[in-house]
Amino acid sequence: MDETVRPLRIPPQMRNYAEKHELTHLAQGLVSNLLIDQPDDPISYLIDLLQGSSLDTPRVMVLGPPAVGKYTLCKRLSAELQAVHVTTESLLQGQSELSALSEKDLPSELLVQILQQRLKDVDCLKKGWVLQGIPKTRLQALNLQQVGVLPKHVVMLEAPDDVLLERNQGRMVDPQTKDTYHQILNWPSDDTIAGRLQKGRSLSNEQLSEELRHHSCEVSGLRSAYQHVLKVISGDQSHADIYQQALAFVQTRHRSIPQRIVLLGPPGSGKSLQAQLLAEKYKMVDVSCGQLLRSTAADGSALGEDIQLYLDGGLPVPDSKVLQVLEERLSQEDCSSRGWVLHGFPKNLLQARSLQESQHEPNRVFFLEATDEVCLERITLRATDPVSGQRFHAVSNPAPSSEFHSRLQTRPQDGTEEVLRRLREYRELSDALKSVYPDAAHVDADPQPRSVFEALQSRLTTN
Repeated sequence: MDETVRPLRIPPQMRNYAEKHELTHLAQGLVSNLLIDQPDDPISYLIDLLQGSSLDTPRVMVLGPPAVGKYTLCKRLSAELQAVHVTTESLLQGQSELSALSEKDLPSELLVQILQQRLKDVDCLKKGWVLQGIPKTRLQALNLQQVGVLPKHVVMLEAPDDVLLERNQGRMVDPQTKDTYHQILNWPSDDTIAGRLQKGRSLSNEQLSEELRHHSCEVSGLRSAYQHVLKVISGDQSHADIYQQALAFVQTRHRSIPQRIVLLGPPGSGKSLQAQLLAEKYKMVDVSCGQLLRSTAADGSALGEDIQLYLDGGLPVPDSKVLQVLEERLSQEDCSSRGWVLHGFPKNLLQARSLQESQHEPNRVFFLEATDEVCLERITLRATDPVSGQRFHAVSNPAPSSEFHSRLQTRPQDGTEEVLRRLREYRELSDALKSVYPDAAHVDADPQPRSVFEALQSRLTTN
């Protein structure tokens, strides 16, 4: 091997350009379609794809137990997306030799074959499809994957068995449109429609219970098969709420590029906790700048010794050294492959610009917006047990016993005056930070941490 040959280093500007113009998404779509359809003339096929719009057509599956509302959701989604609504019943139309078979008796291999042929029809190729209730088993899911039926989004509805049993008894059907309604949950506002409703074909309680048991045996396998494109939605809520959640999900694109997230906000806004939750949920690396500097100071390196001098003197570590430590950490393989969520940096305009000009420009920035009152309460009422290392809060997480409470210690930097000083400092610098990140998302961080995390998750899944 020629020792003079060096590995190709792709400049960060190229990566940023590719992300900005969604070239990764484009390349994945082209390759996926090419491998599935395997055309005789690949070049002409790719040109047709680029000239058309089939790369962005919806491919949605809606799964869930009987009576959970799959039909209603699929109909609304297909109308909004202008996609083809595909059901088992519609697949069997025109299949005279199969007309006598019930859905339960239809062999899985035959169902997969018929579905594969249907999804290759012109209307499905051009407009996309919303598939209702298929697959029902993990084996069907794997068979569909093998023949190239690959959804972009899978919505799985779930609800308690007692709720589904109750819904099953009140089901009504419009004989003209085949739309389903419910005597309590979903009665039509149009009196004409209401007047022609008929009692729908409902399973007996015993039959439905058996179907629910079968679904419960398969649900974990289905989730596993589609885990990277899956959203689970509670079906025990209004149809409007279910629809809005599902629509927001299917209108997103799944990003294959590693997320590089920066969390900004005042002290007490919950950056550390939200970074931890994001890292756990999305398998990213949690990068705390403060913790990283302390770890470097303790590693015995020359750089670490320099940083320790600043820490011992209570002085801010120079930006050049902070960036050196950060660049080394963010360049490691786990950060490159899994992505990262950074907090504690940048804190001012110069630091933000330096990070933007480095090889590690973030692709998502969130400002956690919290009021001074909330930040003060969160910080000044917290204390640490020096024995166990546990952190407690006088309101949200009090010490479990008087023994714990008696030995709690409050850090000097958590005193009221010091916190107010840090808050003033952040407010003075925040406008400059926001000027560097004009496209950043702003999230209300005053509510409980779980609500804030759900808001972050929602923003992460939008384009």
